[in-house]
Amino acid sequence: MQRINLLSQRLANQIAAGEVVERPASVIKELLENSLDAGATRLDIDVEQGGVKLMKVKDNGGGIVKDDLALALSRHATSKIVELEDLERIGSLGFRGEALASISSVSHLVMQSKAVAEPDSTGWQVQNDGQDMKACIKPVAHPQGTTVEVRDLFFNTPARKKFLKTEKTEYSRIDEVVKRLALSRFDVQFNLSHNNRAVHQLLAANSDAEKQRRVGLVCGPAFIENAVAIDVERAGLRLWGWVSLPTFSRSQADLQYFYVNGRTIRDKLVAHAIKQAYRDVLFHGRHPAYVLYLELDPAAVDVNVHPTKHEVRFRDSRLVHDFLFSALHKALAEVRPSIDPTVTQDRTGYDATPMNPGAAQVFNSEGSQAALRLQESYKLDTSLSEPRVTNYYPGDRGTVSAKRIQAQMVALGKLSEHDEEVPPLGYAIAQLHGIYILAQNKEGLIVVDMHAAHERITYERMKLACQNEELKMQPLLVPVSVAVSQSEADCVEEHHETLLQYGVELERVASESIVVRQVPSILKDSNVEQLVRDVISDLIEYGTSERILAHQDELLSTMACHGSVRANRHLTIPEMNALLRDMEATERSGQCNHGRPTWIYQSLSDLDKLFLRGQ
Repeated sequence: MQRINLLSQRLANQIAAGEVVERPASVIKELLENSLDAGATRLDIDVEQGGVKLMKVKDNGGGIVKDDLALALSRHATSKIVELEDLERIGSLGFRGEALASISSVSHLVMQSKAVAEPDSTGWQVQNDGQDMKACIKPVAHPQGTTVEVRDLFFNTPARKKFLKTEKTEYSRIDEVVKRLALSRFDVQFNLSHNNRAVHQLLAANSDAEKQRRVGLVCGPAFIENAVAIDVERAGLRLWGWVSLPTFSRSQADLQYFYVNGRTIRDKLVAHAIKQAYRDVLFHGRHPAYVLYLELDPAAVDVNVHPTKHEVRFRDSRLVHDFLFSALHKALAEVRPSIDPTVTQDRTGYDATPMNPGAAQVFNSEGSQAALRLQESYKLDTSLSEPRVTNYYPGDRGTVSAKRIQAQMVALGKLSEHDEEVPPLGYAIAQLHGIYILAQNKEGLIVVDMHAAHERITYERMKLACQNEELKMQPLLVPVSVAVSQSEADCVEEHHETLLQYGVELERVASESIVVRQVPSILKDSNVEQLVRDVISDLIEYGTSERILAHQDELLSTMACHGSVRANRHLTIPEMNALLRDMEATERSGQCNHGRPTWIYQSLSDLDKLFLRGQ
């Protein structure tokens, strides 16, 4: 074996760079976080060839004084922490003091800075040279702030360079880093250019409208149009931001931004809580979109658990999980049909292709029509006495009641009265193929899937009835013995009272064996052993479990599905209107039990555009 040798400064930094500098996007992240910690309000990012050739970050922050420039490029040198106690309440984004040293060991790094504390100075430049990475400092003209220029990334570590992806892929990762940081700091202006072409110019956002506009620029206008604003504060925790409606879902988890005290993270506990909140309303195989901010005492979260700082550890993980779940679950439950036309849009959220894209070219040569405005709508004659037709509504047998028709005519007549308040889902006017209800409100057309809507209404009523009676426990005639590990048995003992709240009574009978004595009565015919194992697994990983309620809701959902009106059943107009009123009063009525939309909306202006009226 070789003798023990002290590693050179450059080699030690290159080893550290293996954790910190994975790709160009990692460099951009570290540099931008340093600028934000320095109090910058404007960041200019220039990138060439996906960041491999050049990455340049310029800020207008506090800058670095001359005496600290050499230390800035050395390992374990930072201004963020001084003592061990500082690690317990970290409020900055960066604090390890390794980023600049690691970056300079695998690239040509030049840093220029002028500090606020040195008003008489014109600025200074520093870079590391030689095997020992000795800092070379010289004067330079520079405005207040800092500019870091990184060229030829991995020029001296070809093994790392060959693992980089294409220029387009590496740039897309940089773009994602800038987006994530832009959403974390609305008060900072971000300018990004790639190969001398401006890509993003995100101005500082101070008002709520400006913040919403930035979110729309980063996540797309469709997200904002189909999102619910949330702001909940409880038990020292605050959650605010935007969550998408269940019908605006994604095929992959690519539009999910979560921040803890301004730091972007990806955490299993957070992902599980959000997934549980959407469990009842999200179509299978789809992912929700959200931009959420969690604020809590810095001492209650440990951010020093991963070199890239993407993961955190909460001191009271169960409290955070339950808070996230309850806040989002309630916010989604309160979404009901709104009379505001900007809210009651088509919320399907799925990719739609216009019908016959060439139709506009065909019809543009024809004579244009004036748009039919709502106030020009016909007035309905409500003075009918006896109908002259039979079976006017397919659901009726024989002659239609004159009173029924007259009542409907009165309801429809209200749509033409300016001062009459019309329900958000309007009034039913017809049924299409025994499947869809066509309704008209003051703004346009509503199309309702009657089975899906009735399924949700029935399901919510059954859940409410079950909650009011609480979980009825069913003692097992023959207790089920389950072999578990010692840690699982310990978990059962620790969470005995919690399991009773879920309706499950477990007893430890040996070091690695438990007995199931009672389960919720509605789940007595399910696979008890597998259910118990899943619940214990959740308790160990997250400190809580929703498995019991999930299984219970699945059964109620199946029962509600079979108990709802089926397709091809013809409803009378009063029955349709009763269904519409129930939808307006029911939680989560925008989706059926399986996450599919129950209704869509088309405004009169949208219909005018579809038929090229007024063009």
